[in-house]
Amino acid sequence: MMNMQLQFIGWMLFHFQCFEIAEGNMWLNDTVGFIPKNSWAIDPFGYSATMAYLLRRMGFENMLIQRTHYELKKELALHKNLEYVWRQTWDADETTDIFVHMMPFYSYDVPHTCGPEPAICCQFDFARMLGFSYERCPWGQHPVQIKEENVQERALKLLDQYRKKSTLYRTNTLLIPLGDDFRYVTNDEAEAQFKNYQLLFDYINSNPSLNAEAKFGTLEDYFQTLREEADRINYSSPGEGGSSQIVGFPSLSGDFFTYADRQQDYWSGYYVSRPFFKAVDRVLEQTLRATEIMFALLLGYCQKPHCERYPTGFAYKLTAARRNLALFQHHDGVTGTAKDHVVQDYGTRMHTSLQDLQIFMSKAIEVLIGMREKFDQNVSQFEPIQVRNRYDAQPMYRAISAHEDTSQSVVFFNPSEQKREEVVMVIVNRPDVTVLDSNWTCVQSQVSPELQHDRNKIFTGRHRLHWKASIPAMGLQIYYIAKDFVGCEKAKPSKLKYSSKSNSFSCPTRYACSKLEGDVAEIQNRHHILTFDVQHGLLQKVSHINVSQNLVHEEIGMYSTQESGAYLFKPIGDVQPIIKTGGLIIISEGPLMQEVYSYPRTEWEKSPISHSTRIYNGDNTIQEFVIEKEYHVALLGYDFNDKELIVRYKTDIDNSRTFYSDLNGFQMSRRETYDKIPLQGNYYPMPSLAFMQGSNGQRFSVHTRQSLGVASPKDGWLEIMLDRRLVRDDGRGLGQGVLDNRAMNVIFHILVESNISSTSNPISNPLPLRPSLLSHLVGAHLNYPLHGFVAKKPQQLSVQPPSRSFSPLAASLPCDLHIVNFKVPRPSKYSWQVPGDSRFVLIFQRRDWDSSYCRKGRSQCISVSDEPVNLFFIFKDLTVSNARATSLNLMNDDTGVLGYPEQLGENTQEGHVMISPMELQAYKLELRPKQ
Repeated sequence: MMNMQLQFIGWMLFHFQCFEIAEGNMWLNDTVGFIPKNSWAIDPFGYSATMAYLLRRMGFENMLIQRTHYELKKELALHKNLEYVWRQTWDADETTDIFVHMMPFYSYDVPHTCGPEPAICCQFDFARMLGFSYERCPWGQHPVQIKEENVQERALKLLDQYRKKSTLYRTNTLLIPLGDDFRYVTNDEAEAQFKNYQLLFDYINSNPSLNAEAKFGTLEDYFQTLREEADRINYSSPGEGGSSQIVGFPSLSGDFFTYADRQQDYWSGYYVSRPFFKAVDRVLEQTLRATEIMFALLLGYCQKPHCERYPTGFAYKLTAARRNLALFQHHDGVTGTAKDHVVQDYGTRMHTSLQDLQIFMSKAIEVLIGMREKFDQNVSQFEPIQVRNRYDAQPMYRAISAHEDTSQSVVFFNPSEQKREEVVMVIVNRPDVTVLDSNWTCVQSQVSPELQHDRNKIFTGRHRLHWKASIPAMGLQIYYIAKDFVGCEKAKPSKLKYSSKSNSFSCPTRYACSKLEGDVAEIQNRHHILTFDVQHGLLQKVSHINVSQNLVHEEIGMYSTQESGAYLFKPIGDVQPIIKTGGLIIISEGPLMQEVYSYPRTEWEKSPISHSTRIYNGDNTIQEFVIEKEYHVALLGYDFNDKELIVRYKTDIDNSRTFYSDLNGFQMSRRETYDKIPLQGNYYPMPSLAFMQGSNGQRFSVHTRQSLGVASPKDGWLEIMLDRRLVRDDGRGLGQGVLDNRAMNVIFHILVESNISSTSNPISNPLPLRPSLLSHLVGAHLNYPLHGFVAKKPQQLSVQPPSRSFSPLAASLPCDLHIVNFKVPRPSKYSWQVPGDSRFVLIFQRRDWDSSYCRKGRSQCISVSDEPVNLFFIFKDLTVSNARATSLNLMNDDTGVLGYPEQLGENTQEGHVMISPMELQAYKLELRPKQ
């Protein structure tokens, strides 16, 4: 018989993601003095390789996971590969390796963890005995109390399950979890489990002939015992590639999407469920990051009591925002799989934090641009350009009122590490205004009518004002919107063209309107010509000036379903197009922005979707290379019950149904469409980017502002789900449908590129392709937008304040070096810490990019990270000291145990930051103003 050591663990679950894990780890350390190194994540619906990377760089050594495709579990179990080393696809040096234990069976509850037969395992769930509130075993055989007269029979029956389970693993050390989501709520229950198991263990341990030892333990006990065994015995299979970090196990790369727990039940629906709140999550994330940067800059530049008081007083709200964001990363939060009242609680918490952060930023900008020397109790002179009135409402733009002989100040904060040249937009109450920069120099601008999702009143009566702004890296820039400023040209009104079957179209005042003639319409800038089908209002073709053209046929449709739920996507048949001929189309053309707006005709009186396509002009801007799509989605009311709304882009790219989607916005994963599984199994998560590439190097990329789901059902097609409204529960624990849809705007930035040098065939290359450098920059602009603020009161034109801006960086950073965050990790303790304690943290990411594509949009791109960046000289007028590398959760300063290169610590002492592509690195440092 095989010798086995059996380790038991209770149920404990912490779900923090990305860098909010650091908040949880710091709380653990501060509260109970514990730094975790084992990850326990049994209920996420599929697993991302990014989490394995992040945990490794945080100092974690081991992971435990559960929900992976049932066929994959069978395959891994067959070869005893359920325990393995997870390695990143780009890592040839084994620096990212982390050890993983995958649970082998259907679920993580007691009936599915002791062995392969749940009817037997359930008999050893002693909380199901009579007298407890838990349901009895559904297989008909129930647990009984362990006594002297039955202990032998019971122990041997249990041990038989353990032995059967052990055949799936390589070592003699076996893990048996004991619990589930709703256990150990009373002492009596815990006592019942402990006492009965202890009697079983005593019998097993007192009989040497059984060749087994069983004991209670923690997750750390299990992994430590297993590693000690692996040090003694090499369990490697012949010819197997493993890891030098823990010998005897295979190394695997990739991710675990899309998850199925049985039959054709793929959990790809949650990629899109509750998309409104997925969007709010992203807004809170980017607003929190911007606030963290402002908070750190304020304290770095002004280390005096009178200007530290307000930031440190805000610390508890900053911490609350971090935790509210982290809370929503729960596997039933951002996934959209929580009950309605829980979703409301999540939404309310995020809304409260958004308001708190915006109030802080409104006051911080006054100090940073020199309008106020210190914080005080006075209300800020500024307010955010966008405001949300409710937790479940779309953000609305404040209208800027331009009165006679007055100007209104507008300030933009650029949260990125490069100078930003961008066409910006605000809403004004009247069109006859002028834009001025901080030096009171005239700026070219364009005005067009504001549009809304209402067929009976398309024009709101307000106006969109566009101009090209220039904002320093991580800095602030002020502009003025003036009325009657002598010597400056007023904003140029857009020319409008329209097509409408009804006679109700009314041209807005002060704009020139003409009727569209013909079946096609075009808009163009320096790089693209976009062709539209006027009858349907849909994109048909993208032509590149003097180069080539691509078929990009846009289609909007719906799936019907009777079995989809919050988790599962189970469509009936193919998608049905919903756009009929004869809708309203409005084209707006001006010097900075051109737009095609479509309110389509559908079978419903109120269309569930309207959409705009925009292109921009503007030298040195990323926008001029981008096609911007904005879909207003309103899947509201019973007409749309059991409907799932998608948009398809049908291109002429020969991608052989292979495409690439991102994992956590950090890396790309190769996706291939398989005929042997249904459509729902060929849907994948799309947190921020998906692209197709043809054999000739043509690439079609879609960047998204929020997490959605994506597929490539046919050659050259990219299909993205926008929203879903579902009546039924799909039996995975929610107990309700998804009927709380909210109106929302989904924004894509589409990029069509051609490579300039030969590459391997993307279809035959099993490794994921990388985005181009331009694509990285497009994604950064979409996910880290400018933050705009407007003065609450106008000022007289006769009073012209001095030029105001704020530029904290000595120079823009290289285009492939991203500041993930710059923050004060313990804001509530900042004033208590000794300045030499390195109270600030900088986290960098080195982007990896496909060099076979040219650096379009590169006029802003001065350099890439071929040379080290010196931490001591990043900031202007700030002295950096005490810089040292640390783990991503800031808990471990011994970088040698994190897999980083050995020279990392030495280089940091000299201030040099040299990061390999695809790496993240964190640095603790101290700042003080230069004397």
